[in-house]
Amino acid sequence: MTLTFTEEQEELRASLRRFLTDKSPSEAVRHWMESEEGHDPAVWRQMAEQLGLQGLALPEEYGGAGGGAVELGIVLEEMGRALLPSPFFATVALAGQALTVSDDDAAKARWLPGIADGSLTATVAVAEESGSWRLEDVATAATVTADGDWTVLGTKMFVVDGHTADLLLVVARTDTGPGLFAVDATSPGVTRTRLDTLDPTRRLGRVDLDGAPAVRVGPDDGPGAATAFLRTALDLAVVALAAEQVGGAQACLDAAVAYAKVRVQFGRPIGSFQAVKHKCADMLLAVEAARSATRHAASVAAEDRAELSVAAALAGAYCSEAYTHAAKENIQIHGGIGYTWEHDAHLYLKRAKSSEQLFGAPAAHRARLADLVGI
Repeated sequence: MTLTFTEEQEELRASLRRFLTDKSPSEAVRHWMESEEGHDPAVWRQMAEQLGLQGLALPEEYGGAGGGAVELGIVLEEMGRALLPSPFFATVALAGQALTVSDDDAAKARWLPGIADGSLTATVAVAEESGSWRLEDVATAATVTADGDWTVLGTKMFVVDGHTADLLLVVARTDTGPGLFAVDATSPGVTRTRLDTLDPTRRLGRVDLDGAPAVRVGPDDGPGAATAFLRTALDLAVVALAAEQVGGAQACLDAAVAYAKVRVQFGRPIGSFQAVKHKCADMLLAVEAARSATRHAASVAAEDRAELSVAAALAGAYCSEAYTHAAKENIQIHGGIGYTWEHDAHLYLKRAKSSEQLFGAPAAHRARLADLVGI
């Protein structure tokens, strides 16, 4: 297991950073986060056609490039650094990975090619009113009709890009345990509402399902048959989010250090004061530790998934706190200007705080980690 990158992976990072520098400057982020679309459709197409990002971590037989969690982590770290408003996280990191690990050949053949070429957007809907992403807390129900078809009844909350995605992968309970169900967002019985949330750069939605027709994804051969792949999909989602959080934390550290070098008070740069130096040093330590935790988790996901749940829980707990810490300290170092709407520091803090809760607060990840290691 290695935490270093190959030359090809480093080139992926460099080319993507150049692309995002051009396509996702602060002005573009602010424009699209306030738009109805929530992202730039032209950039989405370019990501697919020029860089092949949507298919990077998908199997080759379904139009992907055959990459894995490490490559996906690189992409998400750079997107987090740029605060890119995009359906990429929901479509690829959530839905794409869930379909891939489902081992459902029919489902993969039906939907992965569209994800890979950028023609289909998708998301995964797990959480409900409580905000919990635990499978045990799912109340939405899937039932079989007299004709043998599935329908889904319930309400999903905080669904990433849930109000715009073409395909909804809904976690619902059945008589034999939790299952994953594909629902066409335009189907009868589906009502979607955009939620007004803290972070305008990442859209969340409410999805009401009133007997919506669905297709079961994954195994259906006994009690709890789908539980294992659903837990794997959620672990991979946590690792993907951790990578994005590392990118955002690094951006906060870079901004704080750059400002500390040029902001002068009492006749010298504020970075020369011990208190500011210590803040920057603490930020650096947090970011580097978070990066190590994330790269370890991505490496585990790519090479040995037996330890994935432990690695994901560790990364989820630490990276959430590291990003929030870096975002808060960045504002502190900037002083009064960091609190203004015109400065980008508050955008990173909002992303950090919303991401901190997305798949469970750090305390929830720690509790799961304790259970997994038996303490």
